[in-house]
Amino acid sequence: MTAATHSTLFPQVPETADAVLDGLDPEQREVALALNGPVCVLAGAGTGKTRALTHRIAYGVRAGILQPASVLAVTFTNRAAGEMRGRLRQLGAGGVQARTFHSAALRQLQFFWPKAVGGDLPRLLERKIQLVAEAAARCRIRLDRNELRDVTSEIEWAKVTQTVPADYPAAVAKSVRDAPRDPAEIGQIYAMYEQLKRDRSVIDFEDVLLLTVGILQDRHDIADQIRRQYQHFVVDEYQDVSPLQQRLLDLWLGDRDNLCVVGDASQTIYSFTGATPDHLLNFRTRHPGATVVKLVRDYRSTPQVVHLANGLLSQARGRAAEHRLELISQRDPGPEPVYTEYADEPAEAEGTARRIRDLIAAGVPAGEIAVLYRINAQSEVYEQALADAGVPYQLRGAERFFERQEVREAGIALRGAARAGGNDSLLDDVEDLPAQVRAVLSTKGWTSQAPAGSGAVRDRWESLAALVRLAEDFARAKPGATLSDLVAEIDERAAAQHAPTVQGVTLASLHAAKGLEWDAVFLVGLTEGMMPITYAKTDEQVEEERRLLYVGVTRARAHLTLSWALSRSPGGRANRRPSRFLKGLRPGSGSLGTAGSGGGGSVERGSGPVRRRPRGPVLCRVCGATLTEAGAMKLMRCEDCPSDMDEALYERLRDWRSEQARELGQPAYCVFTDKTLMAIAERVPATDGELSSIAGVGARKLDRFGAEVLAICAGEEGDTGGDET
Repeated sequence: MTAATHSTLFPQVPETADAVLDGLDPEQREVALALNGPVCVLAGAGTGKTRALTHRIAYGVRAGILQPASVLAVTFTNRAAGEMRGRLRQLGAGGVQARTFHSAALRQLQFFWPKAVGGDLPRLLERKIQLVAEAAARCRIRLDRNELRDVTSEIEWAKVTQTVPADYPAAVAKSVRDAPRDPAEIGQIYAMYEQLKRDRSVIDFEDVLLLTVGILQDRHDIADQIRRQYQHFVVDEYQDVSPLQQRLLDLWLGDRDNLCVVGDASQTIYSFTGATPDHLLNFRTRHPGATVVKLVRDYRSTPQVVHLANGLLSQARGRAAEHRLELISQRDPGPEPVYTEYADEPAEAEGTARRIRDLIAAGVPAGEIAVLYRINAQSEVYEQALADAGVPYQLRGAERFFERQEVREAGIALRGAARAGGNDSLLDDVEDLPAQVRAVLSTKGWTSQAPAGSGAVRDRWESLAALVRLAEDFARAKPGATLSDLVAEIDERAAAQHAPTVQGVTLASLHAAKGLEWDAVFLVGLTEGMMPITYAKTDEQVEEERRLLYVGVTRARAHLTLSWALSRSPGGRANRRPSRFLKGLRPGSGSLGTAGSGGGGSVERGSGPVRRRPRGPVLCRVCGATLTEAGAMKLMRCEDCPSDMDEALYERLRDWRSEQARELGQPAYCVFTDKTLMAIAERVPATDGELSSIAGVGARKLDRFGAEVLAICAGEEGDTGGDET
């Protein structure tokens, strides 16, 4: 999904410092050679900024200019920090610290707390939302689940902008920020939350930064000790730093200027967390003698995708837009972007799933495809549609790979087998490394065929299968490697959080997709009210929504589809409009009057499934309420309305599905999902027409399974005649 996974998996460590520079373009090379003083790298999407950064650090270390332990590279996610550590290790610079701001601060806080304060560091609060709920209750303020989440986010924003509870209402007014509740009430909850933390001797993640800043400000001896340790600083994604993070960085630096920052103002999408591109845009003002390098050669995306991305930004306004970078694709031409209009959201999801299935059939791996949406609530209908189409998927944002229980257990088993060597009976008559790994992991649940169904069993198998694929790749890259060598590789990857890829189409929000890339990207739900989101009121908020869409577009290497639906549910009023951001880009939407701003491609009318859709709104057949959720529309009733399902029929259908899945070598949900089987068991169809009217039973599945399902519904036993001609 990232550039790293598209390069050689196990590259040879460069033999010399000069060899580290091989393969860099002129601008990347300029970054790598600028090892002294302030450096500002303005790097567009897909221009190889991580490559430039890591080669810069590695060259400095290998050339003896930088001491590994004196370099601190900070970024914003554990995944990005892990990828940076992995790349540095491959370049022969494994001793460099690459961490998130919070990780680096926590490490320093744990070390210096006994000296600066005394005693043990207070316990770190993993999730603050429960304590915020208690604080609200003590203030006698009722919050529903959504308000609780929003108030928690407001407290986080206040802390990273260094706003105390008493000043919160004034800070909100000054920032023109839409508070989810009365600012005075939020200030009250915020104050009570801080009091509860003090009473229970706990701190939250924002406190980690605040306390570190406080110690460095008050204890000059500790600040000097840290500054002696770290002589050189690198900050990735600098457009996302908050005022608090910038304050910490200033304290780390002291009066020195050995600082390299990398960022792109056009990818500032986290202002709701306190991030601001001002520090990036003002860098040359603060450091007049800074070396400034622009990276605009896009190695990720085809000219067609880059053309659309540039066109999207050509409409942008505001200070960040004034500093936008015009990307230049370095790839061969590819397909034009596809714009598709659908009648309703389920049709959009099903059309997207069909296109994905066609891409996979054409040779695009499922793991190289993503569906990106504005909010997480949009995922359900796409999960259902992909399951109905028999396409495996994974939701972005799940537990980190090496922290999964099955991965930890697999690591222990592999380590034990490596220590036992020839004395492990599991490895008798097993010669090559991949076969050894398969033999060991077969005791932990790995099988040559994926298990039927979805859920925890399937997730466990996918994790183990990823380790098997890693072993196969490792053996190809390093002939003669032993099981002990592989265990060492896995340990190093775990330390770097450099996880192997799990196969399956990625479903993710646009925010979660930042920093990732795929061969094919589907940007869905691009309507007014969703993109830009309804609550984006000010010009600045709307521009951030445009940047969010830009991030989505630039995730695609070759295939890019942008789609929208005219109504939410089948038969609903077609009163939605495509996103204003597509005006002048999609064919037939008017001209912007800006040379080179428009994208190519064509607008298609998304064809619905073969079955006929109801002409009016979908109503619950029990209580008559209008249905809007995908699962409820499939059952034709509200989820909490009583079911008249034939339990015996449902069990017969499940048994039949399991047998079909075994014969096909596919997960059970690829035959029919549980919801589809429930709908069949509730409605007991007697004809092809009645069966095809059930969501999840398209023409392909009707042809393949229809006769058998109808026979089961009719109570027939034995041969259904489904294979007769």
